[in-house]
Amino acid sequence: MTEITHWADVIAEEAAKNGNKHLVSTGITPSGHIHIGNMREVVTADAAYRAMNDAGLESEFIYIADNYDPLRKVYPFLPESYAEHVGKPISEIPCPCGECKSYAEHFLTPFLEGLEKLGIHPKVYRADELYKSGRFVEAIKAALIKRDDIAKILKEVSGKDVLPEWSPFNPICQECKKINTATVTGFDADAETVDYECSCGHSGTVSMIGGGKLTWRVDWPAKWKMLNVTVEPFGKDHASRGGSYDTGKRIVREIFDHEPPQPIVYEWIMLGEKGAMSSSSGVVVSISDMLKVVPPEVLRYLIMRTKPEKHIKFDPAQPLLTLVDEYERLNSNAEIEGLNKRVLELSHAKGICHTDIPFKHMTTIAQVAHGDFDKIMQIIGRAGYDITNEKCIRELVNNVANWLEMYAPPFAKFSVKDVLPEETASLTDEQKAFLGAVSEIIGNSGELTGEDYHNLVYSSKEAGSQLNSKIAAKLGVDQVEINPKDMFKAIYTSVLGQQSGPKAGWFLSSIDQEFLAKRFSEAALYRP
Repeated sequence: MTEITHWADVIAEEAAKNGNKHLVSTGITPSGHIHIGNMREVVTADAAYRAMNDAGLESEFIYIADNYDPLRKVYPFLPESYAEHVGKPISEIPCPCGECKSYAEHFLTPFLEGLEKLGIHPKVYRADELYKSGRFVEAIKAALIKRDDIAKILKEVSGKDVLPEWSPFNPICQECKKINTATVTGFDADAETVDYECSCGHSGTVSMIGGGKLTWRVDWPAKWKMLNVTVEPFGKDHASRGGSYDTGKRIVREIFDHEPPQPIVYEWIMLGEKGAMSSSSGVVVSISDMLKVVPPEVLRYLIMRTKPEKHIKFDPAQPLLTLVDEYERLNSNAEIEGLNKRVLELSHAKGICHTDIPFKHMTTIAQVAHGDFDKIMQIIGRAGYDITNEKCIRELVNNVANWLEMYAPPFAKFSVKDVLPEETASLTDEQKAFLGAVSEIIGNSGELTGEDYHNLVYSSKEAGSQLNSKIAAKLGVDQVEINPKDMFKAIYTSVLGQQSGPKAGWFLSSIDQEFLAKRFSEAALYRP
C-alpha cells in the first residue's frame, strides 16, 4: 500500500525543485478582527516552512501586515464617528480602544499574541514601515514608468479596462489624509516624487518614500521581488481566473523581472451554518477568542488534518468536543505512524503548553469544583494525572471555563447541588434502593476510580452481584432485573437535579467519595 504524503511535505518537495533557499511569506490586512479563517493562511505557511526545513532546505518565514491599506468603510463593529477616517491608511487612524498606537495595531496586536500561543514565529513586517523606509521606491518608479504596460497586462489577464486616469500608485493627500481619492498627474523619478490632484480639491506633491502605496495588484508582485518570496499561501479569491495572482505573475515577470512564488491555494473555513468567515460581515470568531477556548495544538490540528484546497467547517459549540476528542486519541496513541503521525508532528510546536488531561474530562472536573483551582488540582491528582505542570493545567482550566461560558450548549453544563434536589422525589423505589446500596458500598471502600464507578453501576444488572443482592434485599425480593440506564438517571438526579450528565465514571470520581455516600443515602431515604 502506497504511503500518503502530508500536503506540507508535498509543498516542500515542489519547492526543492526550484532551489535550496526559500522564503515563505504570508500577509493579512488588520482592518478588523483577525479570525480563524485568516489563521488558515498563517498556519498553512508555518507548516510549509517547517516541512521545508525538515527536508533540509534553507528557509525563512515572514508575515506582512498590510497596514497601509485604506479603511474601506465603517464596519458594523465601529462607531459612526469613524466615517471621517474612511479612505485613510489604517496605520494612520486612531485606535478604537484608545490604548494602541493605531487602528491597525488594535487588531494586529492580539493576532500576533495568538501566533505566539500557536507556536508560530515569523519575522514580522509592517507595510507602512516598508513604504516609509524607502524599500518600495524602486518598485514605485518601475511601476510608474511602465504604467501603460501594467494597464495592458491587467486588461489582457482580467479582461477589464483601466480608467484613463488610473495609476499603479495611490498618493496620500496631504490635506484630507486619504489614500484612495487622489489622481496622479505626474512624477519625477530622479527626485522620487509624485504629483497629484485630490477629489477634496487639494493638489500637491508627495515623496515616493511613504507618500502613498502601490495598488494591490501591483503591490503584491512588488513584494515578491523586493523580499525574494518563493512560496506563498493565499485564498481561493486571489487564485480565481483573472484574479490578482494571475495578474501578479505577469507583472512580476514583465515589470519587475522576477519569478512569482510557488502558490498554495487554500479554501475558506466555514463557521457552523453561517458560512465563510469575514471580518467586515461580522461572521467571525477571532483567533484570540478561539485560543481562550481551544488548546493551541487542537487549532493547529484543525488545519493540518485537511488539505488546503478543501474547505473546513468549524463549530465552536458541541462539535468542538468531537474535534478535541479526535486529536487527543491520536496524541495518546504511542504506536501512531504514517500520515497521522505527520499530522500530529505538525500540530505540535515549540512553546505550546500541553497536559495529558482530556478536555472533556476537565469540563467535568471544573464544574464539579465550581472553578476552584485548588479543588481542581486535588481532583486531577486523585484521578492519577500528572500535576507537576501547573502552568499548562491552568491554561486548560481557562480554556474549559471560557468554552463553558462562551460556546457550550446547555446540556453540557451542570452544577452539583449543595442540598438534595427536589427532583429526587421522582425516583422509583428500585432507583432509591440502588442509591442506598451504592452508598453502603462506596462508604466502605477505598478510593474508587472512574472505571471502578462505571463497573459498579453495571454490576447492578448481574444477579448475585454484591450490588444486585443489596438492592434486592432493600426491596424485600429474592432478585431484581436492573436497567443500568435507569440507575445512571438516579445518580444524576440525586446529584445534579437532572436526568443526564457527563460521563458517569469521570463525573463520580471527580466528586468527594464521602459526599457521594452521604448524598446517595439521603436520596435513598427521601420521602416527600
